[in-house]
Amino acid sequence: MRLFLALVCGVAVASVYAGQPVLGQMGREFGVPVDAVGWFVAAGQLGYLLGLIFLVPLGDLFDRRRLIALHLALVAAGLVVVAVAPSAWVAFAGLAAAGLFAVVVQTVVAYAAALSAPSERGRNLGIVTSGVVIGILGARILAGFLADLWGWRSIYIVLAVLAATLALLVPISLPSDVRSGASKYGLLLRSFADLFTRPVFLSRGLIAFFLFASFGALWSGMALPLAGAPWHLSETLIGLFGIAGLTGALGAARAGRWADAGHSTRVTGMALIVLLASWLAIGQLPWSLVLLILGVILLDFAVQAVHVGNQHILTTVYADRVSTTIGAYMVFYSLGSALGAAATAVVYATAGWLGSALLGAAFAVGALVTVALSWRTTKRATHPDYLRKTSLSQ
Repeated sequence: MRLFLALVCGVAVASVYAGQPVLGQMGREFGVPVDAVGWFVAAGQLGYLLGLIFLVPLGDLFDRRRLIALHLALVAAGLVVVAVAPSAWVAFAGLAAAGLFAVVVQTVVAYAAALSAPSERGRNLGIVTSGVVIGILGARILAGFLADLWGWRSIYIVLAVLAATLALLVPISLPSDVRSGASKYGLLLRSFADLFTRPVFLSRGLIAFFLFASFGALWSGMALPLAGAPWHLSETLIGLFGIAGLTGALGAARAGRWADAGHSTRVTGMALIVLLASWLAIGQLPWSLVLLILGVILLDFAVQAVHVGNQHILTTVYADRVSTTIGAYMVFYSLGSALGAAATAVVYATAGWLGSALLGAAFAVGALVTVALSWRTTKRATHPDYLRKTSLSQ
């Protein structure tokens, strides 16, 4: 079941990121200038943001299995719109719609957390979350290959078929997860807003914002210099860099076990140092592809480790409202990813890849500063005695 859930996450999140290695191709067909092609990714991220606020909290009201099936079907519909889009604005609308319902990923994460024993929650979240990273990076490999064979539209056709197929399989493959329905939607939205006043939640969210802004700065911007001088790589070869990212992400699969052992805060700090160091290697892209590959592996290792640790902390501290908490947390992810995708294209157009690398490193520094400022608060909130008192008061 964990592997099936990871597959659902991978296909859903791929719908938002599949355009990264073919931004240039999409821009040329629709007449979108280079400094604006990042919006093909940012549109999906903005749709994702709306879904996090208004759709993910529904997982605390209704059967999450039904929500997963419905949202996958609607992801498929949005992808079909992109595949047949006659203009950039229609493509933007389809991408925003697919992104809106791609928040099924967070419903899946909440579903996995709710069905997990406390001693296995981190391990299960690590496996399911690995599907997200595999989807983001695997989509690059598939997208580059398909774009060279049949053009960029074929990517969205394939993903639409996969999403629709999974939507049909969910009801017969997963156990139901019926909610009591005791809460009201309005109360959940107020609970959603209330989380932004909680120090532990806010610190984890800000870390995620900087983390995924750094991630987006790499993966949304890297295709531009690789397609240009001196490398002149095809979309297929650019997509293959996703393999390096998968290596780093899979190497961080143990992050969930570290979280179960109580090391989330320490691992977060160490992983963010690795993230900052990765940009030293990534910045060498104009001269060395070997160093770029090393940097990609380190960056994706760090992102996976921090992301799993964040989710473990939040689902532990706010166990009474898992879906709402995960949705609110991922608002920071969505904003960070959209900022990274849009900003890296603008910076690259004016300052080249060195500017993009400095931008990604600056985001990593922001995450490190947030960890340092929130270290004591997080340690206290995740201490077993504090959690026991909180549980009793609830």
